[in-house]
Amino acid sequence: MNSRDRIAVIGVGNDFRRDDGIGWAVVSRLRERAGHELPANGLELTVNDGDPGRLIGLWEGAHLAIVVDAAHAHPGQPGRVHRIELEREELRQSGQTSSHGLGLGEAVELSRTLGRLPTRLVVFAVEGQDHTLGTGLTEPVAEVVEPLVQRIEEEITGFRTAAHTPASVPRLE
Repeated sequence: MNSRDRIAVIGVGNDFRRDDGIGWAVVSRLRERAGHELPANGLELTVNDGDPGRLIGLWEGAHLAIVVDAAHAHPGQPGRVHRIELEREELRQSGQTSSHGLGLGEAVELSRTLGRLPTRLVVFAVEGQDHTLGTGLTEPVAEVVEPLVQRIEEEITGFRTAAHTPASVPRLE
């Protein structure tokens, strides 16, 4: 596998803090589909607790990294999905707040400093309703799992198509 073909999908969160488990739920569903609906070659599906150092290790060397995380928004709309696409040159610490104390913004900045950013980073931040101790997603967050899995599959398919299409095809005259 060529590193330009490597895709890392990382579910960030804590499966024991209700809606904070959205990233884990999405990755779990993607794992079920890998090799069937979703070609598995070059695809790494992992979960992470949001530790910036571990996040960097998971996306380092990936051409495409997709991160799914719970987010807090005020006022919030539980289940609303925010899609943020960042190219290596554009990655900046955002004002988005993860449901973790330290997290994605810090990982991006540290990764930039260390020269370990993925070529392209897509973040799906899902607004949660309940981040207290317990298992299971609340209804509005659980309802976005399948549509989000489908969106991620589309991202991966689109990336793979673009990555294997020549940038310019010479015209024959």
